[in-house]
Amino acid sequence: MISSAIEALYIFNQHNDSILEHVYRSRPTSASTVLPLYLAHAAPRPSVIYLPNTNPQTTLFSLVQPNLLFLVPASSDTEPLFVLEFLHRLVDVLEDFLGAPLLASKVEGNYDVVAQLLGEMCDAGSVCNTEPNALRDVVDVPRWVDKLLGGVGLPGSSPALLPSGGLRPPLADPAASGPAIPWRRANVRYTSNELYVDIVETLSVTLAPSGRPLAAFANGSIAFTSRISGVPDLLLTLSVPGGKQAVDKVFELPVFHPCVRLARWREKPGELSFVPPDGKFMLAGYEVNLLPSTDLTTRTIKNLNLPATIEVLTSLGPTGSEFEVRLLISSLFAASLSSSSSLSRSGPASRGSGKSTPFFGGGGSSAAPLLQDVVITIPMPEAVRNITDLRASRGEAQFTPVDNIVEWRISTKAASTAGNATLRCTVIGPLSEDDEENMGTGFRFDAANGEYDEKEDAYQSSTTEAALPVITKEQQEQRDTRKVHMNASLMPSSASASFSVKGWLASGIKVESLNLDLRKSRGLGEGVKPVKGVKYLTVSKKGLETRC
Repeated sequence: MISSAIEALYIFNQHNDSILEHVYRSRPTSASTVLPLYLAHAAPRPSVIYLPNTNPQTTLFSLVQPNLLFLVPASSDTEPLFVLEFLHRLVDVLEDFLGAPLLASKVEGNYDVVAQLLGEMCDAGSVCNTEPNALRDVVDVPRWVDKLLGGVGLPGSSPALLPSGGLRPPLADPAASGPAIPWRRANVRYTSNELYVDIVETLSVTLAPSGRPLAAFANGSIAFTSRISGVPDLLLTLSVPGGKQAVDKVFELPVFHPCVRLARWREKPGELSFVPPDGKFMLAGYEVNLLPSTDLTTRTIKNLNLPATIEVLTSLGPTGSEFEVRLLISSLFAASLSSSSSLSRSGPASRGSGKSTPFFGGGGSSAAPLLQDVVITIPMPEAVRNITDLRASRGEAQFTPVDNIVEWRISTKAASTAGNATLRCTVIGPLSEDDEENMGTGFRFDAANGEYDEKEDAYQSSTTEAALPVITKEQQEQRDTRKVHMNASLMPSSASASFSVKGWLASGIKVESLNLDLRKSRGLGEGVKPVKGVKYLTVSKKGLETRC
Protein backbone atom coordinates (compact mmCIF):
# COMPACT_ATOMS: atom_id res chain seq x y z
CA MET A 1 0.00 0.00 0.00
CA ILE A 2 1.35 3.40 -1.00
CA SER A 3 1.71 5.81 1.92
CA SER A 4 0.92 9.52 1.84
CA ALA A 5 2.87 10.71 4.83
CA ILE A 6 6.03 12.67 5.57
CA GLU A 7 8.35 10.88 7.99
CA ALA A 8 11.01 13.56 8.49
CA LEU A 9 12.51 16.71 7.04
CA TYR A 10 16.22 17.60 6.96
CA ILE A 11 17.55 21.00 5.88
CA PHE A 12 21.25 21.63 5.11
CA ASN A 13 23.08 24.84 4.27
CA GLN A 14 25.41 25.47 1.33
CA HIS A 15 28.28 23.80 3.24
CA ASN A 16 26.19 20.63 3.79
CA ASP A 17 25.89 21.36 7.51
CA SER A 18 22.61 20.33 9.11
CA ILE A 19 20.60 23.36 10.30
CA LEU A 20 17.23 21.67 10.96
CA GLU A 21 16.00 18.13 11.60
CA HIS A 22 12.27 17.63 12.12
CA VAL A 23 10.90 14.10 12.65
CA TYR A 24 7.15 13.63 12.18
CA ARG A 25 6.64 9.88 12.68
CA SER A 26 8.30 6.43 12.98
CA ARG A 27 12.11 6.16 13.15
CA PRO A 28 13.52 7.33 9.81
CA THR A 29 17.16 7.14 8.78
CA SER A 30 19.13 9.95 10.40
CA ALA A 31 20.38 13.02 8.57
CA SER A 32 24.03 12.12 9.21
CA THR A 33 23.46 8.79 7.42
CA VAL A 34 21.51 9.89 4.34
CA LEU A 35 23.63 12.97 3.50
CA PRO A 36 26.87 11.10 2.59
CA LEU A 37 24.86 8.59 0.55
CA TYR A 38 23.16 11.45 -1.28
CA LEU A 39 26.44 13.25 -2.00
CA ALA A 40 27.98 10.01 -3.28
CA HIS A 41 25.84 10.31 -6.42
CA ALA A 42 27.33 12.37 -9.21
CA ALA A 43 25.77 15.75 -9.98
CA PRO A 44 23.22 16.52 -11.23
CA ARG A 45 21.52 14.29 -8.69
CA PRO A 46 17.98 13.02 -9.27
CA SER A 47 15.12 14.15 -7.05
CA VAL A 48 14.38 10.57 -5.99
CA ILE A 49 17.21 8.21 -4.91
CA TYR A 50 16.81 4.68 -3.58
CA LEU A 51 19.21 3.73 -0.74
CA PRO A 52 19.18 -0.08 -0.32
CA ASN A 53 22.11 -0.20 2.12
CA THR A 54 20.35 1.63 4.96
CA ASN A 55 18.34 0.07 7.74
CA PRO A 56 15.50 0.31 7.00
CA GLN A 57 15.82 0.63 3.24
CA THR A 58 15.08 4.25 2.36
CA THR A 59 13.84 6.26 -0.57
CA LEU A 60 15.34 9.75 -0.39
CA PHE A 61 13.52 12.75 -1.87
CA SER A 62 15.46 15.98 -2.42
CA LEU A 63 14.93 19.58 -3.46
CA VAL A 64 17.95 21.75 -4.19
CA GLN A 65 17.79 25.50 -3.69
CA PRO A 66 20.60 28.00 -4.38
CA ASN A 67 21.57 28.12 -0.70
CA LEU A 68 19.75 25.20 0.93
CA LEU A 69 19.23 21.46 0.49
CA PHE A 70 15.97 19.79 1.57
CA LEU A 71 15.88 16.01 2.14
CA VAL A 72 12.90 13.82 3.06
CA PRO A 73 13.54 10.11 3.82
CA ALA A 74 10.80 7.51 3.38
CA SER A 75 11.04 3.95 4.71
CA SER A 76 7.81 2.80 3.01
CA ASP A 77 6.36 3.14 -0.49
CA THR A 78 5.38 6.77 -0.93
CA GLU A 79 3.94 8.67 -3.87
CA PRO A 80 6.94 10.65 -5.24
CA LEU A 81 4.88 13.59 -6.57
CA PHE A 82 3.21 13.95 -3.17
CA VAL A 83 6.53 14.42 -1.35
CA LEU A 84 8.09 16.65 -4.02
CA GLU A 85 5.00 18.86 -4.13
CA PHE A 86 5.16 19.21 -0.34
CA LEU A 87 8.80 20.34 -0.59
CA HIS A 88 7.94 22.95 -3.22
CA ARG A 89 5.03 24.21 -1.11
CA LEU A 90 7.32 24.37 1.93
CA VAL A 91 9.87 26.50 0.06
CA ASP A 92 7.11 28.86 -1.12
CA VAL A 93 5.77 29.22 2.43
CA LEU A 94 9.22 29.84 3.93
CA GLU A 95 9.94 32.51 1.30
CA ASP A 96 6.59 34.13 2.05
CA PHE A 97 7.28 34.26 5.80
CA LEU A 98 11.07 34.74 5.89
CA GLY A 99 11.60 36.56 2.60
CA ALA A 100 13.39 35.63 -0.60
CA PRO A 101 16.05 34.51 -1.22
CA LEU A 102 15.87 31.73 1.33
CA LEU A 103 19.09 31.66 3.38
CA ALA A 104 20.37 29.46 6.20
CA SER A 105 20.74 32.50 8.45
CA LYS A 106 17.03 33.30 8.03
CA VAL A 107 16.02 29.77 9.00
CA GLU A 108 18.30 29.74 12.04
CA GLY A 109 17.28 33.25 13.12
CA ASN A 110 13.55 32.50 12.89
CA TYR A 111 13.44 28.94 14.15
CA ASP A 112 10.35 29.67 16.28
CA VAL A 113 8.41 30.66 13.16
CA VAL A 114 9.80 27.74 11.12
CA ALA A 115 8.85 25.26 13.85
CA GLN A 116 5.29 26.58 13.90
CA LEU A 117 5.06 26.35 10.11
CA LEU A 118 6.31 22.76 10.05
CA GLY A 119 3.80 21.78 12.72
CA GLU A 120 0.87 23.47 10.98
CA MET A 121 1.71 22.28 7.48
CA CYS A 122 2.19 18.66 8.47
CA ASP A 123 0.57 17.08 11.54
CA ALA A 124 2.15 13.76 12.54
CA GLY A 125 3.20 13.23 8.93
CA SER A 126 -0.15 14.10 7.36
CA VAL A 127 -0.04 17.21 5.17
CA CYS A 128 -2.94 19.44 6.17
CA ASN A 129 -2.35 23.15 5.47
CA THR A 130 -0.01 24.58 2.84
CA GLU A 131 -1.70 27.89 1.97
CA PRO A 132 0.40 30.90 3.09
CA ASN A 133 -2.63 33.12 3.68
CA ALA A 134 -4.29 30.53 5.93
CA LEU A 135 -1.04 29.93 7.81
CA ARG A 136 -0.76 33.63 8.65
CA ASP A 137 -3.96 33.33 10.68
CA VAL A 138 -2.59 30.51 12.87
CA VAL A 139 1.17 31.17 13.04
CA ASP A 140 2.31 33.76 15.56
CA VAL A 141 5.02 35.85 13.87
CA PRO A 142 7.08 37.92 16.37
CA ARG A 143 6.77 41.65 15.91
CA TRP A 144 9.81 43.83 15.31
CA VAL A 145 9.42 45.32 18.82
CA ASP A 146 9.65 41.83 20.33
CA LYS A 147 12.82 41.10 18.36
CA LEU A 148 14.36 44.43 19.38
CA LEU A 149 13.70 43.91 23.10
CA GLY A 150 14.77 40.28 22.88
CA GLY A 151 18.09 41.38 21.42
CA VAL A 152 18.89 43.52 24.48
CA GLY A 153 17.79 40.88 27.00
CA LEU A 154 14.33 42.29 27.82
CA PRO A 155 11.10 40.32 27.61
CA GLY A 156 9.33 41.02 24.34
CA SER A 157 5.87 40.67 25.89
CA SER A 158 6.23 43.61 28.23
CA PRO A 159 2.81 44.56 29.68
CA ALA A 160 3.56 48.22 28.95
CA LEU A 161 3.70 47.48 25.26
CA LEU A 162 0.57 45.30 25.15
CA PRO A 163 -3.06 46.42 25.07
CA SER A 164 -4.99 46.99 28.30
CA GLY A 165 -5.05 43.85 30.40
CA GLY A 166 -1.45 42.93 29.58
CA LEU A 167 -2.42 40.00 27.38
CA ARG A 168 -1.14 39.37 23.87
CA PRO A 169 -3.95 39.92 21.34
CA PRO A 170 -5.38 36.63 20.08
CA LEU A 171 -4.76 35.45 16.56
CA ALA A 172 -7.34 36.41 13.99
CA ASP A 173 -10.37 34.16 13.84
CA PRO A 174 -11.35 33.53 10.21
CA ALA A 175 -14.89 32.63 11.26
CA ALA A 176 -15.44 36.16 12.53
CA SER A 177 -15.45 37.61 9.02
CA GLY A 178 -17.55 34.95 7.31
CA PRO A 179 -16.93 31.43 5.98
CA ALA A 180 -13.32 30.31 6.16
CA ILE A 181 -11.43 30.46 2.83
CA PRO A 182 -8.19 28.48 3.15
CA TRP A 183 -6.26 30.51 0.58
CA ARG A 184 -7.27 34.03 1.71
CA ARG A 185 -6.42 35.92 4.87
CA ALA A 186 -9.20 37.35 6.96
CA ASN A 187 -9.82 41.11 7.40
CA VAL A 188 -7.74 42.20 4.39
CA ARG A 189 -7.70 45.98 3.97
CA TYR A 190 -6.10 48.16 1.28
CA THR A 191 -6.26 51.89 0.65
CA SER A 192 -5.54 51.34 -3.06
CA ASN A 193 -7.30 48.38 -4.68
CA GLU A 194 -5.51 46.78 -7.63
CA LEU A 195 -6.01 43.71 -9.84
CA TYR A 196 -3.29 42.71 -12.32
CA VAL A 197 -3.04 39.78 -14.75
CA ASP A 198 0.30 38.59 -16.17
CA ILE A 199 0.22 35.91 -18.88
CA VAL A 200 3.64 34.47 -19.71
CA GLU A 201 4.28 31.85 -22.38
CA THR A 202 7.50 29.93 -22.99
CA LEU A 203 8.18 28.80 -26.55
CA SER A 204 9.54 25.41 -27.57
CA VAL A 205 9.86 25.19 -31.37
CA THR A 206 11.99 22.81 -33.45
CA LEU A 207 12.58 23.46 -37.16
CA ALA A 208 13.90 21.02 -39.75
CA PRO A 209 16.84 21.98 -42.00
CA SER A 210 14.29 22.82 -44.71
CA GLY A 211 12.61 25.30 -42.36
CA ARG A 212 9.49 23.19 -41.83
CA PRO A 213 8.38 23.07 -38.18
CA LEU A 214 8.67 19.64 -36.56
CA ALA A 215 7.17 20.54 -33.18
CA ALA A 216 5.90 23.76 -31.64
CA PHE A 217 4.49 24.19 -28.14
CA ALA A 218 3.79 27.12 -25.85
CA ASN A 219 3.69 26.53 -22.09
CA GLY A 220 1.74 29.31 -20.45
CA SER A 221 1.11 30.51 -16.93
CA ILE A 222 -1.42 33.05 -15.70
CA ALA A 223 -0.11 34.98 -12.70
CA PHE A 224 -2.61 37.08 -10.79
CA THR A 225 -1.95 39.89 -8.33
CA SER A 226 -4.81 40.81 -6.00
CA ARG A 227 -4.53 43.75 -3.64
CA ILE A 228 -8.16 44.42 -2.75
CA SER A 229 -10.04 44.74 0.53
CA GLY A 230 -12.56 42.25 1.84
CA VAL A 231 -13.49 39.07 0.01
CA PRO A 232 -13.83 39.85 -3.72
CA ASP A 233 -15.51 37.51 -6.20
CA LEU A 234 -13.93 37.84 -9.66
CA LEU A 235 -14.69 36.63 -13.17
CA LEU A 236 -11.83 36.50 -15.68
CA THR A 237 -12.85 35.84 -19.29
CA LEU A 238 -10.27 34.59 -21.82
CA SER A 239 -10.60 34.53 -25.60
CA VAL A 240 -8.78 32.52 -28.25
CA PRO A 241 -8.41 33.05 -32.02
CA GLY A 242 -10.97 30.34 -32.92
CA GLY A 243 -13.73 31.68 -30.69
CA LYS A 244 -15.35 30.15 -27.62
CA GLN A 245 -15.85 26.80 -29.33
CA ALA A 246 -12.07 26.46 -29.74
CA VAL A 247 -11.16 27.07 -26.07
CA ASP A 248 -11.03 23.36 -25.22
CA LYS A 249 -8.78 22.68 -28.21
CA VAL A 250 -6.38 25.54 -27.43
CA PHE A 251 -6.08 24.92 -23.67
CA GLU A 252 -4.39 21.53 -23.42
CA LEU A 253 -3.60 20.06 -19.99
CA PRO A 254 -4.90 23.05 -17.98
CA VAL A 255 -4.15 23.27 -14.26
CA PHE A 256 -5.87 25.66 -11.87
CA HIS A 257 -5.39 27.12 -8.42
CA PRO A 258 -7.81 25.62 -5.84
CA CYS A 259 -9.70 28.94 -5.78
CA VAL A 260 -11.00 28.41 -9.35
CA ARG A 261 -14.53 27.04 -9.64
CA LEU A 262 -14.11 24.11 -12.01
CA ALA A 263 -17.83 23.73 -12.60
CA ARG A 264 -17.97 27.19 -14.18
CA TRP A 265 -15.00 26.37 -16.46
CA ARG A 266 -16.60 23.10 -17.60
CA GLU A 267 -19.92 24.83 -18.24
CA LYS A 268 -18.41 27.87 -19.96
CA PRO A 269 -14.83 27.22 -21.12
CA GLY A 270 -12.72 30.36 -20.98
CA GLU A 271 -14.38 31.81 -17.87
CA LEU A 272 -12.50 31.66 -14.56
CA SER A 273 -14.65 32.40 -11.53
CA PHE A 274 -12.76 32.61 -8.24
CA VAL A 275 -12.13 34.30 -4.92
CA PRO A 276 -8.44 35.23 -5.16
CA PRO A 277 -5.81 34.78 -2.47
CA ASP A 278 -4.26 37.96 -1.14
CA GLY A 279 -1.16 39.05 -3.05
CA LYS A 280 0.46 37.41 -6.07
CA PHE A 281 -0.28 33.79 -6.95
CA MET A 282 -0.40 31.42 -9.93
CA LEU A 283 -3.99 31.29 -11.13
CA ALA A 284 -3.64 28.75 -13.94
CA GLY A 285 -1.23 26.98 -16.27
CA TYR A 286 -1.70 25.42 -19.67
CA GLU A 287 -0.01 24.00 -22.75
CA VAL A 288 -0.84 24.92 -26.34
CA ASN A 289 0.11 22.89 -29.40
CA LEU A 290 0.90 25.49 -32.04
CA LEU A 291 0.79 22.78 -34.75
CA PRO A 292 -2.48 20.96 -34.11
CA SER A 293 -2.50 19.43 -37.60
CA THR A 294 -0.88 16.00 -37.89
CA ASP A 295 -0.33 16.41 -41.65
CA LEU A 296 3.35 17.35 -42.09
CA THR A 297 2.72 18.75 -45.58
CA THR A 298 0.47 21.50 -44.20
CA ARG A 299 2.96 22.61 -41.54
CA THR A 300 4.72 25.83 -42.54
CA ILE A 301 6.67 28.42 -40.62
CA LYS A 302 4.12 31.06 -41.64
CA ASN A 303 1.42 29.33 -39.59
CA LEU A 304 3.39 29.94 -36.41
CA ASN A 305 3.72 33.71 -36.91
CA LEU A 306 7.02 33.74 -35.00
CA PRO A 307 8.76 37.07 -34.31
CA ALA A 308 12.06 35.70 -35.66
CA THR A 309 13.39 32.62 -37.45
CA ILE A 310 16.92 31.41 -38.09
CA GLU A 311 18.65 29.58 -40.94
CA VAL A 312 22.11 28.00 -40.94
CA LEU A 313 24.21 27.50 -44.08
CA THR A 314 27.30 25.33 -43.66
CA SER A 315 30.43 24.38 -45.64
CA LEU A 316 30.78 27.71 -47.40
CA GLY A 317 33.93 29.13 -48.99
CA PRO A 318 36.55 27.43 -51.20
CA THR A 319 37.60 25.00 -48.45
CA GLY A 320 34.20 24.66 -46.73
CA SER A 321 35.51 26.24 -43.53
CA GLU A 322 32.83 28.94 -43.26
CA PHE A 323 29.22 28.93 -42.11
CA GLU A 324 26.52 31.59 -42.06
CA VAL A 325 23.60 32.17 -39.71
CA ARG A 326 20.67 34.22 -40.96
CA LEU A 327 18.15 35.83 -38.63
CA LEU A 328 14.87 36.89 -40.21
CA ILE A 329 12.87 39.38 -38.11
CA SER A 330 9.17 39.59 -38.87
CA SER A 331 7.79 42.96 -39.93
CA LEU A 332 4.98 42.62 -37.36
CA PHE A 333 7.53 42.83 -34.53
CA ALA A 334 9.97 45.28 -36.11
CA ALA A 335 9.78 49.05 -36.07
CA SER A 336 7.72 48.85 -32.87
CA LEU A 337 10.35 50.38 -30.63
CA SER A 338 9.27 53.96 -31.26
CA SER A 339 5.57 53.15 -31.12
CA SER A 340 5.91 51.18 -27.89
CA SER A 341 7.91 54.02 -26.38
CA SER A 342 5.12 56.45 -27.17
CA LEU A 343 2.64 54.08 -25.53
CA SER A 344 4.75 53.83 -22.40
CA ARG A 345 4.90 57.64 -22.19
CA SER A 346 1.14 57.92 -22.39
CA GLY A 347 0.94 57.85 -18.60
CA PRO A 348 -2.50 57.30 -17.09
CA ALA A 349 -3.86 55.99 -20.40
CA SER A 350 -1.95 52.76 -19.84
CA ARG A 351 -4.12 51.94 -16.83
CA GLY A 352 -7.78 52.07 -16.13
CA SER A 353 -10.55 51.15 -13.77
CA GLY A 354 -13.98 49.63 -13.81
CA LYS A 355 -14.54 46.75 -16.21
CA SER A 356 -11.79 47.58 -18.66
CA THR A 357 -8.58 45.57 -18.69
CA PRO A 358 -5.91 47.71 -20.39
CA PHE A 359 -2.36 46.65 -21.02
CA PHE A 360 0.24 47.88 -18.57
CA GLY A 361 4.03 47.68 -18.42
CA GLY A 362 7.08 49.54 -19.69
CA GLY A 363 7.27 49.25 -23.47
CA GLY A 364 5.50 46.78 -25.72
CA SER A 365 1.76 46.36 -26.13
CA SER A 366 -0.67 44.12 -27.99
CA ALA A 367 -0.87 46.77 -30.71
CA ALA A 368 2.92 47.17 -31.00
CA PRO A 369 4.81 44.10 -29.64
CA LEU A 370 8.40 44.74 -28.61
CA LEU A 371 11.10 42.21 -29.52
CA GLN A 372 14.13 42.35 -27.24
CA ASP A 373 17.01 40.39 -25.68
CA VAL A 374 17.77 38.49 -28.90
CA VAL A 375 20.62 35.98 -28.47
CA ILE A 376 21.58 33.35 -31.06
CA THR A 377 23.51 30.41 -29.61
CA ILE A 378 25.47 28.11 -31.94
CA PRO A 379 27.06 25.04 -30.30
CA MET A 380 30.23 23.88 -32.05
CA PRO A 381 31.84 20.41 -32.19
CA GLU A 382 34.63 19.70 -29.71
CA ALA A 383 37.17 19.35 -32.54
CA VAL A 384 36.89 23.07 -33.33
CA ARG A 385 40.10 24.79 -32.25
CA ASN A 386 39.05 28.36 -32.87
CA ILE A 387 36.62 30.53 -34.82
CA THR A 388 37.94 33.63 -36.54
CA ASP A 389 36.57 36.43 -38.66
CA LEU A 390 33.16 36.74 -37.00
CA ARG A 391 31.30 39.18 -39.25
CA ALA A 392 27.87 40.25 -37.96
CA SER A 393 25.67 42.68 -39.89
CA ARG A 394 23.94 43.59 -36.60
CA GLY A 395 24.94 43.24 -32.99
CA GLU A 396 28.08 41.57 -31.68
CA ALA A 397 29.29 37.97 -31.79
CA GLN A 398 31.96 36.12 -29.86
CA PHE A 399 33.30 32.58 -29.53
CA THR A 400 33.77 31.00 -26.11
CA PRO A 401 36.35 28.18 -26.37
CA VAL A 402 35.57 26.83 -22.90
CA ASP A 403 31.93 26.10 -23.74
CA ASN A 404 32.52 25.71 -27.49
CA ILE A 405 29.66 28.01 -28.41
CA VAL A 406 29.21 31.11 -30.54
CA GLU A 407 26.93 33.76 -29.05
CA TRP A 408 25.44 36.44 -31.26
CA ARG A 409 23.73 39.22 -29.31
CA ILE A 410 21.46 41.76 -30.97
CA SER A 411 20.26 44.78 -29.02
CA THR A 412 16.63 45.85 -28.87
CA LYS A 413 17.36 48.85 -31.07
CA ALA A 414 19.09 46.70 -33.70
CA ALA A 415 16.22 44.19 -33.63
CA SER A 416 13.63 46.91 -34.30
CA THR A 417 14.37 46.82 -38.06
CA ALA A 418 12.71 44.15 -40.20
CA GLY A 419 14.72 42.04 -42.62
CA ASN A 420 17.70 39.73 -42.53
CA ALA A 421 20.65 39.89 -40.18
CA THR A 422 23.62 37.67 -40.97
CA LEU A 423 26.61 36.27 -39.11
CA ARG A 424 29.46 34.65 -41.06
CA CYS A 425 32.24 32.78 -39.31
CA THR A 426 35.40 30.84 -40.26
CA VAL A 427 36.13 27.58 -38.46
CA ILE A 428 39.64 26.42 -37.58
CA GLY A 429 39.96 22.75 -36.75
CA PRO A 430 42.82 20.59 -35.52
CA LEU A 431 46.19 20.91 -37.24
CA SER A 432 46.54 18.83 -40.40
CA GLU A 433 49.75 17.36 -41.81
CA ASP A 434 49.99 20.14 -44.37
CA ASP A 435 49.63 22.79 -41.66
CA GLU A 436 52.35 21.20 -39.52
CA GLU A 437 54.76 21.03 -42.45
CA ASN A 438 54.22 24.68 -43.31
CA MET A 439 54.61 25.91 -39.72
CA GLY A 440 57.94 27.60 -39.05
CA THR A 441 58.61 29.53 -35.88
CA GLY A 442 62.07 30.83 -36.78
CA PHE A 443 63.37 29.83 -33.33
CA ARG A 444 64.71 26.71 -31.69
CA PHE A 445 64.93 25.89 -27.99
CA ASP A 446 68.34 25.19 -26.45
CA ALA A 447 67.64 22.79 -23.58
CA ALA A 448 71.17 23.14 -22.12
CA ASN A 449 71.02 26.92 -21.76
CA GLY A 450 67.24 27.21 -21.45
CA GLU A 451 67.11 29.84 -24.19
CA TYR A 452 65.55 30.29 -27.62
CA ASP A 453 68.05 30.74 -30.48
CA GLU A 454 67.38 32.03 -33.94
CA LYS A 455 67.70 29.37 -36.61
CA GLU A 456 69.59 30.64 -39.59
CA ASP A 457 67.92 28.13 -41.86
CA ALA A 458 64.46 28.97 -40.58
CA TYR A 459 64.18 31.99 -42.83
CA GLN A 460 64.31 30.79 -46.37
CA SER A 461 66.08 32.77 -49.03
CA SER A 462 64.77 33.38 -52.52
CA THR A 463 66.81 30.43 -53.78
CA THR A 464 65.23 28.14 -51.17
CA GLU A 465 61.75 29.34 -52.11
CA ALA A 466 62.50 28.61 -55.73
CA ALA A 467 63.38 25.05 -54.77
CA LEU A 468 59.91 24.39 -53.29
CA PRO A 469 57.78 22.04 -55.36
CA VAL A 470 55.21 23.75 -57.57
CA ILE A 471 51.60 22.80 -56.83
CA THR A 472 49.50 22.37 -59.92
CA LYS A 473 45.89 23.49 -60.21
CA GLU A 474 44.62 19.92 -60.06
CA GLN A 475 46.62 19.24 -56.91
CA GLN A 476 45.24 22.40 -55.32
CA GLU A 477 41.69 21.37 -56.19
CA GLN A 478 42.27 17.93 -54.69
CA ARG A 479 43.68 19.51 -51.55
CA ASP A 480 40.67 21.86 -51.29
CA THR A 481 38.27 18.96 -51.79
CA ARG A 482 40.01 17.05 -49.01
CA LYS A 483 39.74 20.10 -46.73
CA VAL A 484 36.04 20.47 -47.53
CA HIS A 485 35.42 16.89 -46.36
CA MET A 486 37.51 17.48 -43.24
CA ASN A 487 35.76 20.75 -42.40
CA ALA A 488 32.30 19.21 -42.86
CA SER A 489 32.63 17.55 -39.45
CA LEU A 490 33.47 20.93 -37.88
CA MET A 491 30.23 22.60 -38.96
CA PRO A 492 27.46 23.33 -36.41
CA SER A 493 24.52 20.93 -36.30
CA SER A 494 21.98 23.36 -34.82
CA ALA A 495 21.36 26.92 -33.70
CA SER A 496 18.91 28.23 -31.11
CA ALA A 497 17.38 31.64 -30.51
CA SER A 498 16.54 33.27 -27.20
CA PHE A 499 14.35 36.36 -27.01
CA SER A 500 11.39 37.95 -25.29
CA VAL A 501 8.39 39.74 -26.75
CA LYS A 502 6.29 42.13 -24.70
CA GLY A 503 2.66 42.49 -25.69
CA TRP A 504 2.34 39.24 -27.67
CA LEU A 505 1.44 35.61 -26.99
CA ALA A 506 2.24 32.81 -29.40
CA SER A 507 -1.08 31.08 -28.67
CA GLY A 508 -3.16 34.19 -29.38
CA ILE A 509 -4.87 34.01 -25.99
CA LYS A 510 -6.17 37.34 -24.71
CA VAL A 511 -7.98 38.67 -21.66
CA GLU A 512 -11.43 39.73 -22.76
CA SER A 513 -12.65 41.11 -19.43
CA LEU A 514 -12.03 41.09 -15.68
CA ASN A 515 -15.18 41.79 -13.70
CA LEU A 516 -15.81 42.23 -9.99
CA ASP A 517 -19.11 40.71 -8.85
CA LEU A 518 -20.37 43.17 -6.26
CA ARG A 519 -23.34 40.96 -5.37
CA LYS A 520 -21.19 37.99 -4.30
CA SER A 521 -18.28 40.01 -2.85
CA ARG A 522 -18.14 40.95 0.83
CA GLY A 523 -16.41 43.71 2.75
CA LEU A 524 -15.28 45.76 -0.25
CA GLY A 525 -16.44 49.12 1.01
CA GLU A 526 -18.49 51.71 -0.77
CA GLY A 527 -17.63 52.84 -4.29
CA VAL A 528 -14.63 50.52 -4.73
CA LYS A 529 -13.32 50.60 -8.31
CA PRO A 530 -10.06 48.63 -8.46
CA VAL A 531 -7.31 49.53 -10.89
CA LYS A 532 -6.92 46.74 -13.44
CA GLY A 533 -4.15 45.84 -15.83
CA VAL A 534 -3.05 43.06 -18.18
CA LYS A 535 0.44 42.20 -19.40
CA TYR A 536 1.46 39.68 -22.08
CA LEU A 537 4.97 38.25 -22.38
CA THR A 538 6.44 35.51 -24.59
CA VAL A 539 9.85 34.11 -23.69
CA SER A 540 12.17 31.83 -25.64
CA LYS A 541 15.08 30.44 -23.64
CA LYS A 542 16.88 28.68 -26.49
CA GLY A 543 13.37 27.49 -27.33
CA LEU A 544 13.55 28.23 -31.07
CA GLU A 545 15.93 25.62 -32.48
CA THR A 546 16.90 25.04 -36.10
CA ARG A 547 18.54 21.79 -37.16
CA CYS A 548 21.22 21.80 -39.85
